[in-house]
Amino acid sequence: MKKEIRIYFAIIALTAFGLGMTNNVISNFFKDAYNVTAYQRGFLEFPRELPGLISVFVIAALSFLSDIRISMLAQLLSIVGILALGLYTPSFNIMIIFIFINSLGMHLFFPLQDSIGLELAEKDNIGKRLGQFKGFFTGVQMIASLVVFAGFKMGFMSFETNLKSPFLIAAMLFLGVFILLGMLDKKVRQSKPHTAVKGFVFRAEYRYYYTLVVLFGVQKQIMMVYGPWVIIDILGKKADTISILTVIGSFIGIFFIPAIGKWLDKYGVKNMLYLDAISFIGVYLIYGFLSMGYVNGSVSTVGYGVLFAYLIFIFDKMSTQMGIIRTVYLRKIAVKPTDVTPTLTLGQSMDHFVSIICAYLGGIVWTIWGPQYIFFLAAALSLINLYVAIKVDFKDGWKYEQTL
Repeated sequence: MKKEIRIYFAIIALTAFGLGMTNNVISNFFKDAYNVTAYQRGFLEFPRELPGLISVFVIAALSFLSDIRISMLAQLLSIVGILALGLYTPSFNIMIIFIFINSLGMHLFFPLQDSIGLELAEKDNIGKRLGQFKGFFTGVQMIASLVVFAGFKMGFMSFETNLKSPFLIAAMLFLGVFILLGMLDKKVRQSKPHTAVKGFVFRAEYRYYYTLVVLFGVQKQIMMVYGPWVIIDILGKKADTISILTVIGSFIGIFFIPAIGKWLDKYGVKNMLYLDAISFIGVYLIYGFLSMGYVNGSVSTVGYGVLFAYLIFIFDKMSTQMGIIRTVYLRKIAVKPTDVTPTLTLGQSMDHFVSIICAYLGGIVWTIWGPQYIFFLAAALSLINLYVAIKVDFKDGWKYEQTL
């Protein structure tokens, strides 16, 4: 294994552990530290998702830098934001500012992480290598979730104190990522000096990719916000419950995501897009009927009724773990190699634009009409995933490969 890939695996490890200490329990932080309502929880997605929307412009402005050096800057922003929240509990409005700073760092890094991984992956085993990267990421997140579960269950972690150890640990881990990125930058530059590329790309050839990422903006909100909120708000569960469910979902992902990578190489992107669409439709229909049952009393909020919620939470995790299908799809249709990073970033901005709208509207729908309608709408929109799977055509082969 090349040294660059070993360093990248270390970067994945620290990033995954840090995100396991923050993103996976952020809803519990909002609930425990600020006792937010469902409407406020939806509103809080605006400062969390806005950085994803503007990241395309920030990365375009920084395109004279390499992906790795922009990633280093992103880590510094993540550290500042999460360290402040770890050291004290500011007022609600000040908290929003630090959430924004941390989120900007993370959202600058997310598309660059995929782009760096694509660049390092062997050209004849892209699906398999990306599956390994994502599977390893998920495995480390599982370990982080176990630590969080134990911490909250045993009482040495809490969001109701001024010092919040999960956030402080995350800040140290992101500092480690910064250092490792510096090492990777030095190693990569020795073999391949950076050349400034066009910072913004929009092509008609990528229309179905854009469609998929816009739909993911809706689907992501369900997984990150309203799915957990069913368990937190309706069933009254705490951070330890969300953490152990994340552990289970991550443990499955250790094997499931590499399998997705192998299936991509074996069965092709088109067939995997069908699987992706069907999984989203099924999960959200079940979520909708389950939520409706909780509201009207036909499904118990104890015993098997709770178990059903836990199972569908895990299945939702598995559905969102199929994100590498979109990345490999873009890699497959890319007109030229330099299109990948700016297109990934534009896709992130598109999905976050939709996420911001859906987070706000979702809070209103939940409060006025009920949670089930959020899930039914998501299921209906996921039918478009099925349409894209039908329409995509790869008769021209691996366009990206042909440009190398």
